[in-house]
Amino acid sequence: GFMTRYERKIFDDLKSPHLKYWVPFVWFGNLASKARKEGRIRDSVDLQTLMNEMNKYRSWCSLLFGYDWVGIPLVYTQVVTLAVYTFFLACLIGRQFLDTDQGYQGHDLDLYIPVFTLLQFFFYAGWLKV
Repeated sequence: GFMTRYERKIFDDLKSPHLKYWVPFVWFGNLASKARKEGRIRDSVDLQTLMNEMNKYRSWCSLLFGYDWVGIPLVYTQVVTLAVYTFFLACLIGRQFLDTDQGYQGHDLDLYIPVFTLLQFFFYAGWLKV
């Protein structure tokens, strides 16, 4: 709905090894200049304001393109994965409830289901997978 069929055909036929987000901005700039020459935009200040806003939006798109262009190094994902699983293992052991006043033989582990630790792990692991 943002392009006519003719514009979409031109856009698809354009060969570029990278993203083509800049093409509609060039079209917009040309149409705005044409509108100024035809008198549809009455003042050069209005055209300048319009072009400044378009350039600001284009710079945001290029920033987003930059984030897409640079991948996250593999070591970061490995470190985060190791940290999440190590944290969960430490929580399972560290959050055991032992009542030392009861005089348990050898202070064995109290094996109960740590519901909140499991929920915390599911949230962290879910975020990790995303």
